[in-house]
Amino acid sequence: MVQFSLIWWLTKTTESATVLTTATLVGILPSVVLGPFVGALVDRWNRRKILIIADSSIAFVTLILVYLFSIELVEIWIIYLMLFLRALGGGFHGPAMAASTSLMVPDEHLTRIQGVNQTLYAGLNIVSAPLGALLLDLLDVKGVLLIDVVSASFAIIPLFFISIPQPEKKAISEEKNLAKSVWKDFLEGLHYVRKWPGLLFLIVMALSINMIITPAFSLLPLLVRSHFGGDALQLGWLNSSFGIGAILGGVLLGIWGGFKKKIHTTLLGLIFLAIGLAVMGLTPGTLLPMAIAGIFIVGIGIPMANGPLNAIVQAAVDPSMQGRVITLLSSLATAMSPLGLILAGPISDLISIQIWYIVGSVVTLGFGIGGFFSKALMSIEGGANSSH
Repeated sequence: MVQFSLIWWLTKTTESATVLTTATLVGILPSVVLGPFVGALVDRWNRRKILIIADSSIAFVTLILVYLFSIELVEIWIIYLMLFLRALGGGFHGPAMAASTSLMVPDEHLTRIQGVNQTLYAGLNIVSAPLGALLLDLLDVKGVLLIDVVSASFAIIPLFFISIPQPEKKAISEEKNLAKSVWKDFLEGLHYVRKWPGLLFLIVMALSINMIITPAFSLLPLLVRSHFGGDALQLGWLNSSFGIGAILGGVLLGIWGGFKKKIHTTLLGLIFLAIGLAVMGLTPGTLLPMAIAGIFIVGIGIPMANGPLNAIVQAAVDPSMQGRVITLLSSLATAMSPLGLILAGPISDLISIQIWYIVGSVVTLGFGIGGFFSKALMSIEGGANSSH
């Protein structure tokens, strides 16, 4: 709700694509820059303390924003800074929580827990945007921010009473060795990825698609306001439609299980994604329901594209390397997103917001169909030793 409120405030205040893409940029920079190293730090530090400090820091930043809004001293650069700091806290929270889960849940129940988590996240996506829009009318931005501060206590306080086990780790004799050790872990993960032709193709594909799609989603509020003439509630409808589509896509994947060759399911998901983006990019300003249908198709495609990829990596990567490889892949996959965001704002202000959805559709469809003709990608499930 905080993210929704701040982005909508920026949309109403500036109506600038450049401002919105910059806001997204500062929000993803921590994960792009620090992603490869955070996993190694989480493995070394106390995870419960990481969660407490990260969540408390995010709540503290939000409290500062409440004060600044109350004295009407909010400027665009301040919102950027606060979004960056909140993302920095989230960058440590996510890996610490994910790594702790595997130590607290028996192996035979991990898949079920992940299923519950995915459903919860998609459900929150359905509820939070319309609720945020409603609360903005009732309470304004300060009220929504205060709700976040209060709800943070429900996340932080139980951590003082919950035991979170720590993994076995090698002793580090001197603190100055930490940076060297983390850098070594990063290089090992990079070397592992370089030996895997199919994974390299996948990274190039993810880089290209994310470079186009990340700006497209960051521009969604402005698309609603300037193209469709809508308000926060209409933006909420689009977000909810995406969430419903994501739940449906996940359920379909869970029931069906996908093709025998997992990468085929991923490529089918990309084709769905391309179709949804094309619908959004070609929808006239008078047909908002058509765009809602388009983003619903996008929602279906996302879990179909991502789910099998996670399974491929978990099955093919050596367990001792998974942490490093997964965080490295995540960072590499979003590495070009900042460039896309830098270009998207000015181009959208000068030409059209919808151009990004159309270009994104063409690029995604190209990879979705072209992937079937790549020997490296088709052999990705063989692991790092698979042939070209």
